[in-house]
Amino acid sequence: MNNSKTLRNYLLVAPQTLVFLLFLVLPIIAIAIVSFWNFNGFAMTPGFTLNNYLGIFSSRVYLSTYLNTFKFAFLVWLICLLISYPVAYFLAFHIKSPKWQTILFLICTVPFLTSNIIRMISWIPFLGREGLINQALMGLGITNQPVEIFLFSDFSVILAMVHLYCLFMVAPIFNSMMRIDRSLVTASEDLGSSPFQIQKEIILPLSASGIAIGSIFVVTLVMGEFATMRIMSGGKSSSVGYLIKNQLDSLQYPLAAANAVVLLIVTLIIVFAILRVVDIRKEL
Repeated sequence: MNNSKTLRNYLLVAPQTLVFLLFLVLPIIAIAIVSFWNFNGFAMTPGFTLNNYLGIFSSRVYLSTYLNTFKFAFLVWLICLLISYPVAYFLAFHIKSPKWQTILFLICTVPFLTSNIIRMISWIPFLGREGLINQALMGLGITNQPVEIFLFSDFSVILAMVHLYCLFMVAPIFNSMMRIDRSLVTASEDLGSSPFQIQKEIILPLSASGIAIGSIFVVTLVMGEFATMRIMSGGKSSSVGYLIKNQLDSLQYPLAAANAVVLLIVTLIIVFAILRVVDIRKEL
């Protein structure tokens, strides 16, 4: 009887295991293998060499690209958190009706009904030299000529990424806050706690798991970005994802694979660091 039950359990998990192996583990293994192949500038040959990795860690261009990626990941994460936390708090604690909570949350998801490219391009009429922002600044007399930093700059890249990924931070934080027992907040108010103390001692600690999940979503998405970098920076800035895309376009598969492996390892280290700080199991 125990043997048949064990066999049944194995059969139940077999489909998920096969999908996991075929579409995640095996592709990663293949990328890792190719990353050690030789590349002479024109063609790649199977073999084993560390030159691809040595080139990454010895090149100032590669290192500056990784630092640039970390900069964008940190800034987008920080801005998303500063925007998402108040939005989630307002929806969870100031909107009493579950119906209106649902309606307002769905309104937040409306931009996601369109593609990422359309959402990025929609900023160009606002940020361009003849865009609405520059027209407003010149109309108010704040500046006499168009401001160049709005479009095709780090500012436009960060703005577009925040627009694209902010909801990935709002949703888990909102979910965590909805799980908080409201009697804790009521008891703290009765004891004379200030709103700041309630946030510091109750709301923030109990929503930390949602913040951690949102942080994982945002950081991993930004670390692999390339389309936003290309469109919104106008080719003036770069990231590791954009670098890998260019290497693939030029058929430099071993170099692209090596950068992909390094990026994967760095991203996993960041994710594990977040998981070490916050226990998210109660949210799963």
